[in-house]
Amino acid sequence: MPVVKKINLKRLAIVTTHPIQYNAPWFKMLKERGKVQPKVFYTWGEAVLQKKYDPGFNKTIEWDIPLLNGYEYSFPGNIAAEPGSHHFAGINNPGLINEIEQWRPDAILVIGWSFKSHLKLLRHFKGKRQLLFRGDSTLLDEPAGFSFKKIARRILLKWIYHHVDKALYVGTANKAYYLANGLREAQLIFAPHAVDNNRFGEGRKTSEKEVDEHAPGTITFLFAGKFEHKKAPCLLLDAFLQIADTKAHLLLVGDGALEEQLKTLVSGQPDSVRHRIRFLPFQNQGRMPAVYAMADVLVLPSNGPGETWGLSVNEAMACGKAILVSDKCGCAADLVKDADNGYTFKSGNTGDLVNKMKLLLANAEKPAIMGTRSLEIIKDWRFEKICVAVEQCLK
Repeated sequence: MPVVKKINLKRLAIVTTHPIQYNAPWFKMLKERGKVQPKVFYTWGEAVLQKKYDPGFNKTIEWDIPLLNGYEYSFPGNIAAEPGSHHFAGINNPGLINEIEQWRPDAILVIGWSFKSHLKLLRHFKGKRQLLFRGDSTLLDEPAGFSFKKIARRILLKWIYHHVDKALYVGTANKAYYLANGLREAQLIFAPHAVDNNRFGEGRKTSEKEVDEHAPGTITFLFAGKFEHKKAPCLLLDAFLQIADTKAHLLLVGDGALEEQLKTLVSGQPDSVRHRIRFLPFQNQGRMPAVYAMADVLVLPSNGPGETWGLSVNEAMACGKAILVSDKCGCAADLVKDADNGYTFKSGNTGDLVNKMKLLLANAEKPAIMGTRSLEIIKDWRFEKICVAVEQCLK
């Protein structure tokens, strides 16, 4: 009988704080592809499985899609006094390094460095294991000109990234950040930010049959996210109120600290304006295709700091929508092609946003044409490419 040779897969330890809807699917896919044996170490600890209060949404959130199916994982004990990913000391796992060593990985992928345990792990395993890194930071919020603070931060970041063998960059702005902070071109592997394009695409087709059709000739602009200053929903509302075009409608979906301010501003408008503005509370992942089906154009007006990407743009594009984003969004350089599938506008500039909205309103057919282009562009931004990038690093 022929001898069947056993294939020993390269073992990859993935270290990240908690399960999220944008990572769990490619963890599962990486396992299913059978070229790498992954195990995920969630450093927040098991407490993260409980319903979580999200200060951005100003409510308790529990995602409605499975995040722990189809791959191996562990929750190393976290002894932080205030556990969480919002501060450096919130991730403190004394047993993490020993647990990873006992699992004997060939390589370690660290997602995010700004936590006590993650930085300690990078220092410990440098030169002992292949160290991969994934993050989505950019230089978009970096102030122009000279400052000692800026120089000090650059020195710190170069020291941190000298521990890394390869970095998985998510897009153009993220790549520029790594190059500025000491990593070489040969160390950078493209692993795009992605969402489940199939789920959103299929959900769009189903939802469009269920959702009431727009009145003929109207164009609905959508904001979907946290009502917080970074996302700048007030800027979008201000721009909308400056447009005296009855074809324009606005849908604001989410919750957060600015909700009362937004609703108060709308309540003071004439009936002819109020009836064209609609609010919906936070919608879970399973409902988002239906939300996108209600709109023609997604607007992400973020003014930073920290809008390192904007995955709602991926979602909306997978649903065939035109896009308006500010130039502070990390995704702008890669996903938004001006006058093709949408427009980019100057962050914080209401007048520029108004002008771009008017360009879309000038031709009622333009958003649908742009939405078709969005579908074509986003098809290459998928989970498979992340998996291939990881596998390439471990060959």
